[in-house]
Amino acid sequence: MESYINNILSGISITDAIDILIVAFIIYKVLGFIRETRAAQLVKGVLVLVLVAIFSEQFHLYTLNWILRGAMTLGAVAIVIVFQPELRRGLEYMGRGKLVTPFAQIEKEKAKAISAAFVKAIDEFSAHKTGALIVIERETALKDIGETGTLLDAEISAELLGNLFYVGSPLHDGAVIIKNGRIYAAGCVLPLTQNKGLSKELGTRHRAGIGITENSDAVAFIVSEESGIISMAIDGKLSRFLDLKTVEKTILNLLLTATTEEKKRPQTLQAIYSMLGGKGNDQE
Repeated sequence: MESYINNILSGISITDAIDILIVAFIIYKVLGFIRETRAAQLVKGVLVLVLVAIFSEQFHLYTLNWILRGAMTLGAVAIVIVFQPELRRGLEYMGRGKLVTPFAQIEKEKAKAISAAFVKAIDEFSAHKTGALIVIERETALKDIGETGTLLDAEISAELLGNLFYVGSPLHDGAVIIKNGRIYAAGCVLPLTQNKGLSKELGTRHRAGIGITENSDAVAFIVSEESGIISMAIDGKLSRFLDLKTVEKTILNLLLTATTEEKKRPQTLQAIYSMLGGKGNDQE
């Protein structure tokens, strides 16, 4: 037995081992991505069809085999069409690079000032039940989203944010995009989530906040116009009933993560998730 295993291992070169590891990693990542999307049930159905096709070929069920092969050919095209948002999200995730790091030039004191202004505005919105939707750009560029609104490139202040979301403002119904620690654009139109499992009490503002985080790695803060509840969307997941302390810690985390050395830098999403702990209700 030992000699048999040695014979097999002796025939595997370093190149073969690297090849196997790369393929295994790709399969692992693809399966992990599928599990997080509505494509999971479809994959199970496809596997059943493949097994039935193999069975029909082994037992010479030619008509059934011909029908299944034709169905799988058409199904491959249908998958690309039906699951275009998921495929796009997956490709965008693969393409996210580290060449440009948001907030890289923001110093600690400046980050604290920005965070204080942000929290003050959120507190005012919540207290007066002013609807607000603020999106913080990270690695995925949101230039196309910003261009749907009005470009500003202004310093962040509680007063300016208050004016932008004031009910009488022409920009109050859209989202504010924050880029590199500045207000990049306001009155922006965001893609709505297609998640059917969300609570019916969530309106367009919350669905837009979730939608932008499904299509990018941005973080969205939402204040309900009806209840004043503060929510945050990350990676397509919504956390509700946040307190101001959590908002402040999250903003500082986003602003300061990029200022440390790459090897010492924590994973931002993991840090935020662990910081949230059991707070609020998570909607997926």
